[in-house]
Amino acid sequence: MSYKSDIEIAREAQKKPIQEIGAKLGIPSDHLLPYGHDKAKVSQDFIDSVEGNKTGKLILVTAINPTPAGEGKTTTTVGLGDGLNRLGKKATVCIREASLGPNFGMKGGAAGGGRAQVVPMEDMNLHFTGDFHAITSAHSLLSAMIDNHIYWGNEQDIDVRRVVWRRVVDMNDRALRQINVSLGGVANGFPREGGFDITVASEVMAILCLSKNLKDLEERLGAMIVAYRRDKTPVFCRDIKAEGAMTVLLKDAMQPNLVQTLENNPAFVHGGPFANIAHGCNSVIATNTALRLSDYVVTEAGFGADLGAEKFMNIKCRKAGLAPDCVVLVATVRAMKMNGGVAKADLGAENVEAVEEGCANLGRHIGNLKSFGVPVVVAINHFVTDTDAEIAAVKAYVETQGSEAVLSRHWEYGGEGAEALAQKVIEIAESGASQFAPLYRDELPLFDKIERIAKSIYRADEVLADAKIRNQLKDWEAQGYGNLPVCMAKTQYSFTTDPNRRGAPTGHSVPIREVRLSAGAGFVVVVCGEIMTMPGLPSRPAAENIRLNDAGQIEGLF
Repeated sequence: MSYKSDIEIAREAQKKPIQEIGAKLGIPSDHLLPYGHDKAKVSQDFIDSVEGNKTGKLILVTAINPTPAGEGKTTTTVGLGDGLNRLGKKATVCIREASLGPNFGMKGGAAGGGRAQVVPMEDMNLHFTGDFHAITSAHSLLSAMIDNHIYWGNEQDIDVRRVVWRRVVDMNDRALRQINVSLGGVANGFPREGGFDITVASEVMAILCLSKNLKDLEERLGAMIVAYRRDKTPVFCRDIKAEGAMTVLLKDAMQPNLVQTLENNPAFVHGGPFANIAHGCNSVIATNTALRLSDYVVTEAGFGADLGAEKFMNIKCRKAGLAPDCVVLVATVRAMKMNGGVAKADLGAENVEAVEEGCANLGRHIGNLKSFGVPVVVAINHFVTDTDAEIAAVKAYVETQGSEAVLSRHWEYGGEGAEALAQKVIEIAESGASQFAPLYRDELPLFDKIERIAKSIYRADEVLADAKIRNQLKDWEAQGYGNLPVCMAKTQYSFTTDPNRRGAPTGHSVPIREVRLSAGAGFVVVVCGEIMTMPGLPSRPAAENIRLNDAGQIEGLF
């Protein structure tokens, strides 16, 4: 049986004018700033006006460690939102914006799939409303002002060997990871080493996604550390006097983007920090606004629960005062088989034994999520090749872990296929069973926080860090940054720092390569293993197959 592609389904969507979608949430049309007919930004004035509203239930969708078999976290998020609306709940979906780098590399789009998608799909996966360009521009302005400050006399006494502010571009480009800048003689400044990260790894991105309003945004931007002086004291963005102009560039980008699902339900798509090298959640302002306009808000955290959900709980919830009422953990029979040792080419054949073998990864995530005091329901994202025996094996295993697994067929049937999952989520959320608490206290020393995550979430035996890294953490504590949460940057494919170790490994170590202080965003980034803050393109990038057809439509992006 043949199925339509995601883009074919998206192009057939019967979209409603964005003013009608806003009206579902009580947003007057004069508080929507439209970008065409099917997307709009919500004004800050309206957001401020609903700040005192009662908040709805918060549902987090996360997943097992990603595999080439696919899990479908965003698809499940959208399908669950549609399912909740079908059951009479006013539900809003909150997801991240897509980065151009992965789209033209190997990951592809980030708007869901099948009958559970957010539209307009092409716009969302390309330039959308220009938020990422604004972030790139604001970041680049600060980069230019730092080198300009040094050129015109260096009043702040910046040590050019200790400029820590890197440049960014929203594209995978390994050639820019480490570069030399200001070459070419006296007129071009003082030569030094530099480098690029991808835009979604920028601290500006993290700050935009954690800020409550424009004033908070400007203060956080000013608090970013951009360099160190010769006496090793920090130079802040506010010392360069760049935060005001950066805020101007980000003024519109701070406003959440409103779009719709295929079933014409509201969706906020805003912000997009990477989940391995940043905190991997959509913006606080979008989530908070949705909570004040909806009975239920369904949001997601990037990659597997060991990265995205951990940071959602320990960073986003801590910073924004949020508490999830239920966690939906997405898994597929195919991924269980792959974790059980089955090759991708053989996933179509029934293999109950491999499913049972691979469920250890699922069990680890269930236990981790429950450690935050939040009830967990497993969503089995249905594939047409799944057999009854394989599905039964997953359900039986999940029951042994003290949770329940629900088969969800949203990819094929949209909200109707997610009704059973939605009903279970309502049952859990309205029971008041959640007793959310972060994994560690603010007062815990930074290295102890790292160890707590490594040992409790990754099940590592030890954290490997040399004296330089340990001393750096102690110095930051002495400077008043010891109460910050930590943001672990590691591979998304494994509980370990080795992307090839699937399942639920134990007896491993977590080596720390470097630590970075994101003083404005309010966390310490801990870079583990071989993780890169500037990805490269694969040998056959998706861009090779992306083009416009004779009808002017985009092909190859999805």
